[in-house]
Amino acid sequence: MSVTLTALPGIPDIAPGDDLAAILGDALEAAGGVAPGDILCLAHKIVSKAEGCVIRLADVTPSPRALELAAELNKEPEKVEVVLRQSRRVVRAFKRPAQTHGTMICEHKLGLISANAAVDESNADPGTVITLPDDPDASARGLGEALAARFGMPLGVVITDTFGRPWRLGQVNVAIGLHLVPAKASEIGNTDAWGKPLVVTEPALCDEIAAASGLVVQKAAKTPAVLFRGVDWTPDPSAAAAQILRPIEEDMFR
Repeated sequence: MSVTLTALPGIPDIAPGDDLAAILGDALEAAGGVAPGDILCLAHKIVSKAEGCVIRLADVTPSPRALELAAELNKEPEKVEVVLRQSRRVVRAFKRPAQTHGTMICEHKLGLISANAAVDESNADPGTVITLPDDPDASARGLGEALAARFGMPLGVVITDTFGRPWRLGQVNVAIGLHLVPAKASEIGNTDAWGKPLVVTEPALCDEIAAASGLVVQKAAKTPAVLFRGVDWTPDPSAAAAQILRPIEEDMFR
């Protein structure tokens, strides 16, 4: 088995209201088109920008809680306010003596646990921050359906964001929105190479794809879309990124 990953060139800077499906379709055509079983992996920022999930900090009025956290963490009150608006709750906020700025670990409205509720200033115009799409699964579905209509075949879509990990340094891309691509590829009931039954093995297929996209995407390269070809997968019309979230009753870390 072999898998190819192709970072699609020629995608322009995205602005609110842009027809992202048309832009991606043009990039796919320029790269040779699509084939059955292809998966398109997208950095969420182009989706967020197209959907207008960009906030001018000058338009934000910090709440008392945002002012309190900003003073404690040495962060911009306006950015802290945006983080709070994107969050169900702040899991932990702390600043170590050696840190210039503190960290907010938040439970996003979508149920994701991440730093600053995924509110980000990178690849954004000065004075603005970018938030996650309101419904990344719906975003993925809309793009996938538009591209399927254009190319005459289904196309899997994975929308990603970059997350840190509690017990390991560095960041990897994870899936936050899915169309057709299963969240997990269960091996339960199969056997391993020695004939032993598998009882808990469920590879996180969507996150494996998301993480692999980071091998060919660079922050400064303006290649936010990656075409995967050769992945062994079965389309799942009910796929949703929430299916990869650990239920709270099983969560030993919160």
